[in-house]
Amino acid sequence: MNIRYAERTSSIKASEIRELLKLTEKPEIISFAGGLPAPELFPLKKINEVMSEVINEKGSIALQYASTDGYTPLREIILNQRVKPAGIDCEISNIMLTNGSQQGLEFSAKLFINKGDTIVCESPSYLGAINAFAAYQPKFIEIPMDEHGMIVEKLENVLINHHEEIKMIYTIPDFQNPSGITMSIERRKRIAELAAKYEIIVIEDSPYGELRFEGESLPPIKSFDKLGYVVNLGTFSKTFCPGLRLGWIVAEQEIIRKYILIKQGADLQCNTLAQVFTAEYMKKYNLDEHISEIISVYRRRRDLMLNSIKEYFPKDIKYTYPVGGLFTWCELRSDLDTAEILQEALKENVAFVPGLSFFPNGGKKNFFRLNYSNMDEERIVEGIKRLGTVLRKYYE
Repeated sequence: MNIRYAERTSSIKASEIRELLKLTEKPEIISFAGGLPAPELFPLKKINEVMSEVINEKGSIALQYASTDGYTPLREIILNQRVKPAGIDCEISNIMLTNGSQQGLEFSAKLFINKGDTIVCESPSYLGAINAFAAYQPKFIEIPMDEHGMIVEKLENVLINHHEEIKMIYTIPDFQNPSGITMSIERRKRIAELAAKYEIIVIEDSPYGELRFEGESLPPIKSFDKLGYVVNLGTFSKTFCPGLRLGWIVAEQEIIRKYILIKQGADLQCNTLAQVFTAEYMKKYNLDEHISEIISVYRRRRDLMLNSIKEYFPKDIKYTYPVGGLFTWCELRSDLDTAEILQEALKENVAFVPGLSFFPNGGKKNFFRLNYSNMDEERIVEGIKRLGTVLRKYYE
């Protein structure tokens, strides 16, 4: 066949995580690969009850088309229960619903990026965002991180020298994927200031911000945004149910209007049934109480994984201590390739995500990401023990 595809499709690659998830569907494999919530925490009885009420009482609304910016009662709930309590001062007109925050990432690239434009991101950065952005053929500048997040002095040096070609800064300030690192409040303020100074959009991706295990919650970068250059992305995927595919964008009205036009061309609207159901659930039940249950389980699983790493991994391996979220990030000797090690790990029926794909410009093969939210306690210990056995072969 001689099919002439669009040039941009040449930069689209299969998600390494999604491909790994296919491998790990076998029940005998202990998978630390995906960023999956714990399914046993889904409030199934409450969901069944509310869904039945929605069909019986609001079926004619829930099964009909809805507006592109989203079901108004749900947007109001997001505004009053999630956005304003986080410290963002805005109105309902500043919020648009998306099919998960992943759609917000793809729409952001479509809205702001031309071929050859530059995106600044953390190093490493979220693989799903890199893939979403790559279709629009940008260049990437990676900013290294330390224990306080993106190093803003290095960011500022890049902006001084390259601000004319930079169109977007992408960051995950809370419990970053893949590193688990949280950005300090001082750096959040500084990024908002730099965005205004150089008139560059910041995409603040915040899927994990409410999953804090210890310490005080930090205000989002958007809360320090005085001139409207920060776009904040949120989602119910990690705090409620990912299968609903409901996220949101918070931005200035001028920007939201552009996002609405893009969404009209993409899919017209989010699933109405999911929107109405979520709104009715939030009216009837306290999501914060559910999030507290999630935090309790994830904190215990994080502690168990990190303690198991300390016991079973070679002592030279470095790993992060996340104070929330779903991931820890491991660094091996610079001569090792975690993609090769994964093949050995799979023989022991344990899986992780190799780190190379989290670096948009490549070159770093000695990292890997572990997820602790999805496996139960017994399988976490056994999986880390198996992985430690594999890793020790490379360190003997």
